[in-house]
Amino acid sequence: MGDFNLALVVVAIVVCVLVLLFNVYLLVNYQHPDDKNQAYFPKFVVVLGLSIAVISILMLPADVANRQACHHAIYNGSCNLTLPMKTLWLVVYIADAVFVFFFVPFAMFYYEGDQDKSVGRRLLSALLWVGVSVVACGLALGILYGTVGKVDFSVRHLSSAATTFPTSWTEFSRNQPCIGTSARQCAAYLATASESTWTMRASLPEYVVALATIVGSVLFTIFGGVGIACLPLGLIFSFIRRPKAVITRSQYIKEATELGKKAKELKKATEALRHDEKNGSKGRKWRKNVKAVEKELLLLEDDMKALEEIYPQGERAETAWAMTVLGYVGKLVLGVVGLIVSVAWVAHIVIYLLIDPPLSPFLNEVFIKLDDLWGLLGTVAFAFFCFYLLMAVVAGAMMLGMRLVFITIHPMKWGATLMNSFLFNVGLILLSSISVIQFCATAFASYAQATAAQEIFGHNLQSLRGIKYLYKYNIFPYTLVALAAITFLYYLTFGWRKKKPTARFQLSS
Repeated sequence: MGDFNLALVVVAIVVCVLVLLFNVYLLVNYQHPDDKNQAYFPKFVVVLGLSIAVISILMLPADVANRQACHHAIYNGSCNLTLPMKTLWLVVYIADAVFVFFFVPFAMFYYEGDQDKSVGRRLLSALLWVGVSVVACGLALGILYGTVGKVDFSVRHLSSAATTFPTSWTEFSRNQPCIGTSARQCAAYLATASESTWTMRASLPEYVVALATIVGSVLFTIFGGVGIACLPLGLIFSFIRRPKAVITRSQYIKEATELGKKAKELKKATEALRHDEKNGSKGRKWRKNVKAVEKELLLLEDDMKALEEIYPQGERAETAWAMTVLGYVGKLVLGVVGLIVSVAWVAHIVIYLLIDPPLSPFLNEVFIKLDDLWGLLGTVAFAFFCFYLLMAVVAGAMMLGMRLVFITIHPMKWGATLMNSFLFNVGLILLSSISVIQFCATAFASYAQATAAQEIFGHNLQSLRGIKYLYKYNIFPYTLVALAAITFLYYLTFGWRKKKPTARFQLSS
């Protein structure tokens, strides 16, 4: 068997099956009642897309475990690796790119198509939209790969004089380890070094992964930078703004009446937009009004839920209020834990990535010590920190969607999530997962050293022509830390305030 680790193969198969079953469970429990027993193709895309994203995150710990099976090997080439990780990385990430740029958009176009049209016409319309997107992406990829799809490695040349092989080693000692009379200064060290650039053509699969990583890095930096702060702080300030006691029946009737009026206004606005859609008036103003209505509907649902919390009804009203109180306490606990993780992430980025040379390995050293304590402990902690970044991306997209008109809102709610929201978040997670892995491979370089992921996302990606400067000057980490700081200050300034009642809603004319 040599270095082959059968347990690693068994664990990889079991984890893939568990991930698939868990994603099916999420789909069943999060889906909207209107989507039950229908929309099977979008559901298939959601389950398989989420599985690819989760497995891609788990592949980096697997890559580390795969390399640790060769800890007795003197060099990498002498080891019979258990899993062909470089091939698996390329397969997973090309599948990721195909899902992001083909299957997810196709499923969204088909699902959001006009329900009055036949299935054939909806399929044809979705194929046309996706076909145009694929041709545009293919042309852009071909032009970029043909012109700048090369890797520029900086090479340092060192030379040394040669000597006959000695018959005895008496002339060498701790104080004289090199040939010659200069102690501790070998000929190659003393020689004048010259640097040059070694250029080679990048493979097409690696270039596809690189471009997808760049696109994902932009989204990851914006949404992740905002989300890494708003994810824990949103939970903490939700506890601070919690209702302190139940309201009276008269207060409930007053609040319910106001919500009813707002619901009627939104119904009229929705009917007007539907009328404009049938008349073909789907311009820029129409799309802006649709997003505004979606935002108001989401706020209305939140207000209704909040009203139900502060005025529980039925035979188990006291139990419902107790569960509400416990729910807010749970948010506080999760928020504090998340805040610790977010602070650890930001501190690690500053200490290990932005300061050159790094002040400390920090989390790298933590994971290594956890592995020494128990084999899987460091791997589990590492996977948790990577998953946390993905959750931050979704939280950041939700927060910005609520405050910026040009970002569409796609909330994930238990038992009330439509397939288009599922597909949007799956696409966002798939696209961001590539960047999360690249970011983790860089941030945890000491922990993930000598892995296939580091070869792909480290040396090759950071040496691609035109792209390498984004990584050379740490553009993405600086932007992420800056957005996290701005979001943190925003929550400290406005997060504690209770939401004011919104004015009467009107469509923009």
